[in-house]
Amino acid sequence: MVTTPTRPVRRKPVMRQHSRTPSVPASPKTPTSSTPAAEAKAPAAKGLRARFGRFWTHLEGSDKQASGASYYMILGSALALTAIGLMMVLSASSVEAIAEGSSEFDLFLRQAMWAAGGLVLMLLLSRFGARAYRMMAWPVLGIAVILLVLVLAIGVNINGNQNWIQIGGFTMQPSEPAKLALAIWLASVLARKGRLIRNWKHAMIPALPLGGLPIGLVLLGGDLGTVIILMMILAAALFFAGAPMKMFTIAGIAGIAGAIVMVLVSGNRSDRITAWLRLSCDDGQDLCLQADNGLFALASGGWWGVGIGQSRQKWNWIPEAHNDFIFAIIGEEFGLVGTLVVVILFGILAVATIRVARRYTDPFVRILLGSILVWLIGQAFVNIGMVTGVLPVIGVPLPFISYGGSALTFTLAAVGVLLAFARKMPPAPESGAVAGTSTDPRSTESEPAVR
Repeated sequence: MVTTPTRPVRRKPVMRQHSRTPSVPASPKTPTSSTPAAEAKAPAAKGLRARFGRFWTHLEGSDKQASGASYYMILGSALALTAIGLMMVLSASSVEAIAEGSSEFDLFLRQAMWAAGGLVLMLLLSRFGARAYRMMAWPVLGIAVILLVLVLAIGVNINGNQNWIQIGGFTMQPSEPAKLALAIWLASVLARKGRLIRNWKHAMIPALPLGGLPIGLVLLGGDLGTVIILMMILAAALFFAGAPMKMFTIAGIAGIAGAIVMVLVSGNRSDRITAWLRLSCDDGQDLCLQADNGLFALASGGWWGVGIGQSRQKWNWIPEAHNDFIFAIIGEEFGLVGTLVVVILFGILAVATIRVARRYTDPFVRILLGSILVWLIGQAFVNIGMVTGVLPVIGVPLPFISYGGSALTFTLAAVGVLLAFARKMPPAPESGAVAGTSTDPRSTESEPAVR
């Protein structure tokens, strides 16, 4: 019997399950409407953005923890400006010192000693906290007022301004510590107001009566330039505290009217205004001599300058070249590049201070840092505007650089206050957690009203 072989049963192939997610295809290349040039640029832009983001995070710090960049930016810019100031005081004052028969290093050594004292005071104040500054607000204002009263009683009159106290060979300008004292006191008083600062009565009292006391005492001494800087500090404190904007309009009109009156009652001030307006430059009194020679110095410096120590205008062409017009000597010896370096250093100081202030939600810290910022940067702006002819000559020194021991010491002390809050910055405030903290520096909502 013949059997027919049966065909073996074939098993169905089993489909293997792969762990492939449907959302991520293996190697899809969907056609796009973009051009090849755009496709080539996309990865470069992404990489550049990522690098910049990593750099900024390293510089700024994360939301949880701040980097120390702001501290070193403030410290580095202040030390660099101080070093430039010492170098330029030596360069600008040596010629007049030799002409007077004294040592060419005389003013430089004096400025260096004041700078050393200012650095010690800066390091000391950088160790304090907000509580210590609140406690010293009223005492420092009282000391400043007492010193200003002593100026009117036993002060020395120099160039029409009674703004110095001289004891033996020691000379001090009390209006310089008054700037720092006024900033600390205003921050302490206005921070306690809370939401009540929106009411103009609470904004004015006691800020204007007591804060205006040192301003009035300096005005009695005849120093209009320092009065302008003190008024800038007062206005900045009220602004960062959240005072009504109508107050600033009224105060601005009143300030302009007061400045006009002060100019009209003083022959020296009226001469400066007429010289600035070019109305009295050809009368033979040399009223425009200082301003014109300052512009000549800037123009002769060109791009790169004539070299350190090679200034021609400091040979008694610019009176007191190491004081208010030292920026002109910088422009002549180091050119446009040198002046831009000074401006950039002040810009770094300003940006770092703003970054520190934005990290805090405490109104006291914000008001204090904002007031010091306006003081230093505003005074630098006034001095540079004065040298370049944008503003009249009103006798305002350039912070850190112009000769003046007490000015340099208490400018460095103000930097110490900035460093005190940049040294231990809190985490960045969450967006929307505190009203106005993310974008508006005029934050008063974070503290309850204090009646």
